[in-house]
Amino acid sequence: MEVAQDVSSLTHKLPKINRLEARINDDQKYLFQQAANLLGRSLTDFVVNTLQEAALRIVREHEILGLTGRDRKIFIQALIKAPTPNKALRNAATRYKKEIKMAR
Repeated sequence: MEVAQDVSSLTHKLPKINRLEARINDDQKYLFQQAANLLGRSLTDFVVNTLQEAALRIVREHEILGLTGRDRKIFIQALIKAPTPNKALRNAATRYKKEIKMAR
């Protein structure tokens, strides 16, 4: 399943055959129910959709920030085996060093 899928498409395409249970205190239940009421949703719908949105956000963030093993190897090899600078880059470095000396 592709993580970037819309939340609503995930909740309506597949049959609901699994059950999820959680123990919560009275304050949590009141808060969740109040939020569900404000959105005009059932408590179950609110909890499932909110949990799903949070899970998708977390997975997306980790996919964006994390490098895969292959990506990591490519990155490290690029650092280790960096190409030698060409003439234009060497000239630019020389000009930069001269300008820095003149600015002091």
